[in-house]
Amino acid sequence: MTEKRDYKDTVFLPKTDFPMKAGLPQKEPGIQARWHSEDLYNQMRESRAGREKFILHDGPPYANGDMHIGHALNHILKDMVCRTQNLAGKDAPYVPGWDCHGLPIEWKIEEQYRKKKLDKNAVDPKEFRAECRAYAQHWVDTQREQLKRLGIMGDWDNPYLTMDFAAEGTIVSELLKFAESGNLYRGSKPVMWSPVEETALAEAEVEYEDLTDSPQIDVAFEIIESPIKELIGAHAVIWTTTPWTIPVNQALAYGPDVEYVLLNACFMPEEQARDDEDSGYRFYLVARALKQQFLDRKLEEIRRLQNDTGATSCYDIDQEIGIKGSELAGTKARHPMHKLGGFYATPRPFLPGDFVTTDSGTGLVHMSPDHGEDDFALCKAHGIEPVFAVMNDGRYRDDWLWLGGNDDRRRSVINKPFNSPEGPICSDLREVGALLSASADYAHSYPHSWRSKAKVIYRCTPQWFVPMDKDLPWLEPKSAEDKSWEGEGGAIDPSEETICAAPTLRERAMEEIARVRFVPEKGRNRIGSMVEGRPDWVLSRQRAWGVPITLFVNRESGDYLRDEAVNARIVAAVHKEGVDAWEEARAQEFLGADYNADDFEMVTDILDVWFDSGCTHSFVLESGKWPDLQWPANLYLEGSDQHRGWFQSSLLESCATRGRAPYDQILTHGFTMDAKGKKMSKSLGNTIDPLKVMEQYGADIIRLWALSVDFTEDHRIGDEILKGVGDQYRKLRNTFRYLLGALDGFVGDMCDAGEVPELELYVLALLADLDGKLRKAVDDYDFNAYTRLLVDFCNEDLSAFFFDIRKDTLYCDGPDSTTRNAYRTVLDLLFHALVRYAAPVLVYTTEEVWSTRYPDGGSVHLLEWPAVPGVTADGERWEKLRDLRERVNEAIEPLRREKVIRSSLEAEVRVPANAVPEGFSDADLAELFITASVTCSDSDSVTVTKTNHHKCGRCWRLLPEVSEDGELCGRCDDAVSQMDAAE
Repeated sequence: MTEKRDYKDTVFLPKTDFPMKAGLPQKEPGIQARWHSEDLYNQMRESRAGREKFILHDGPPYANGDMHIGHALNHILKDMVCRTQNLAGKDAPYVPGWDCHGLPIEWKIEEQYRKKKLDKNAVDPKEFRAECRAYAQHWVDTQREQLKRLGIMGDWDNPYLTMDFAAEGTIVSELLKFAESGNLYRGSKPVMWSPVEETALAEAEVEYEDLTDSPQIDVAFEIIESPIKELIGAHAVIWTTTPWTIPVNQALAYGPDVEYVLLNACFMPEEQARDDEDSGYRFYLVARALKQQFLDRKLEEIRRLQNDTGATSCYDIDQEIGIKGSELAGTKARHPMHKLGGFYATPRPFLPGDFVTTDSGTGLVHMSPDHGEDDFALCKAHGIEPVFAVMNDGRYRDDWLWLGGNDDRRRSVINKPFNSPEGPICSDLREVGALLSASADYAHSYPHSWRSKAKVIYRCTPQWFVPMDKDLPWLEPKSAEDKSWEGEGGAIDPSEETICAAPTLRERAMEEIARVRFVPEKGRNRIGSMVEGRPDWVLSRQRAWGVPITLFVNRESGDYLRDEAVNARIVAAVHKEGVDAWEEARAQEFLGADYNADDFEMVTDILDVWFDSGCTHSFVLESGKWPDLQWPANLYLEGSDQHRGWFQSSLLESCATRGRAPYDQILTHGFTMDAKGKKMSKSLGNTIDPLKVMEQYGADIIRLWALSVDFTEDHRIGDEILKGVGDQYRKLRNTFRYLLGALDGFVGDMCDAGEVPELELYVLALLADLDGKLRKAVDDYDFNAYTRLLVDFCNEDLSAFFFDIRKDTLYCDGPDSTTRNAYRTVLDLLFHALVRYAAPVLVYTTEEVWSTRYPDGGSVHLLEWPAVPGVTADGERWEKLRDLRERVNEAIEPLRREKVIRSSLEAEVRVPANAVPEGFSDADLAELFITASVTCSDSDSVTVTKTNHHKCGRCWRLLPEVSEDGELCGRCDDAVSQMDAAE
């Protein structure tokens, strides 16, 4: 018997060295090292020189700690923006930067001192700042390597740092623009203050924590003067959750439209006779709407004082007199501690306040201008000034009558025992009969410093402010030669109506918010509402590590010096020596011969770090140090918290000095939650470390995750989510592996355009449609859609459809097959398009793919957007066919599960004739459905039977022309004959 021939060697199976197993954690560092050695970033800049610019200005992360998942997401998005813009043929440089000044770093250095039992204030300030600088540089270097490992392409050798001397000099120069134009003033206003860190805080440095054990007290202020005679001798009742502010009370506020009631009430044990002569009736003034709440709190206080003996209490109201709030004008009360004399002896006036409501409390609000914004504004309007009784560390100053001096009760006002119902304030009020109720069960949200986690307070201190509602000057050059006020965005034209219509900083900022593009759109309302209602910008901080407020204040007039020559000397010194140049010993040097240093106070406050970062557009985009950059930026991209942070400080700084925003677009992303949608927290143990993810999965997996989620909203990450991303990655990798294998030996276009089969034309039309959608996704910054479109095209249109159908053609058609050559020509087009589309997402994998096919072809990341054929197809017709194909596969599957047939090639299929699109023959359908045969019928259902035909020994198709298993069909016989003849 003659042994049958094995035709395995005659089949054109794909060949490639590209492995199915990715091994990304091992391969990626080597690819990154190659990029560095070949200077890929500067190669990109050279290849895009002269092209249209696209400038994404990097918002500086803080140089404090390892990269976390939020950093990873943020920088992957920025990298995606720049890479897609470069891919589109633009010149999109990326200069990374870091915020290096400020409290977090200073706090870390102080912590090191505290561990050594050292006092920071005893250390030379220059030495302290040097330690802060070294600490920041350490974390800059650490984060830089971690971010590079993510595949972020940028000018990593030349990042910008806010602590560079040139940057510090520019920040000073920008500050002095405010000063020279009069847009700076020193005033006293309550600001968020951290007694632990002893500094003012920006709103962005404050977080709110829900408390359930805050104190709440009712305090009686005896009325001593009033146009309403019934009020004299009565007790106005105030309610507060900050007992520590009572020692600096200066007034009481009422609502002019609130209805008040004067109660003659008595509180007593329930068994006590109502006609007891010593019944203890007193008059209390409260809002009518809050009367019952007050009475209930007073009864609860009596119950506590009875020490839960089981006795019950009640009240009796002998008389009620209604009083309209506006009638309280001219009323005065005395402070409960009036017997101390001095500050406490002055009567406290009743003042009308529109902020007084009847939501809670008593409808009367005690006013402490030192410790509340409403308090400050109302008291100032009536000539009552702050007294600055509370010091930097939150304690009352030594000379304060109540709780000052060396009394052992003297402690920080945020100290819980001090501020509790049992603390010294409440004890003293109780002793003089003014404490009507006190408890520690009030639930509310309270501000804390996000660094020290300690409570913060409102505290009135002298600070430096930028006014939001003062008319700004025209921002014209100071002379024809001096363009320093213009920026590279061009001079501000005073004739422009948009500028004329917005004379104040707030109005200019609001106009720019209306102009700028926001993605997503809701960001416009978010930042708009913040700017619209924000108070004046507090610039000063009382710390050591930061850019100084380089001003000289005249000791006699209180005005700060405005002299261009003095300012120029200061700026030059800081440019050369950094912030250490600003020291008292050099005051006369800066002031020059025209002034006497003894006549001036040298300001020692430093600038809010948000002012630092708000100036980055100036010293990065305009400085010329990075010639590839230009002002203004096309895009700022950060998390949604930056609407109150960097987006806003940059907007205000630039509007005040340049008349417009330093950006044209803002792209905002949400926050990364754990797999259950909870905020990540080390204490909860639910954080995801991107460094560990890269060690396990590789950077491309993190990138694919970041670009697959809807990053404009809060989104999730977790082990199961990453496993799902890994599955997506494997499908994409296998698509490239198939393309590389199928294109083995392909050297160019081997197919005449007129010979391209309809299936190939349809796939080219799908590619053209994909191309248009991806371009739109880039324009919309819709990277979730970009990645999803790419993955779905590879999985559904290629792997599950096109590749599946044409694998028989690829493997078994003869060497001169028109269909096979057309297929490979289209695969080549697909390869060049897909490797470019995927390059911004899978930066390491696509480099591996490209170098596998083109070892000497340079980097895939230097390529530009592919030119795809503008092919169209009858999409509706093909969708109908694909729906029918899906029905056929569903009908075959049960027979496969039951092992009636082993593959679809054994199936003879009957399909409804009305379901077949026009123009497809039975033979076409059998090829497209990968079955033995297809026939059309009048039935509405798809039926499948097992064929009786024999199997070709080479292509394994079961055909009527094959007389027995193992023989060749006509196509395979011709192909083998050609190959045999060629050999």
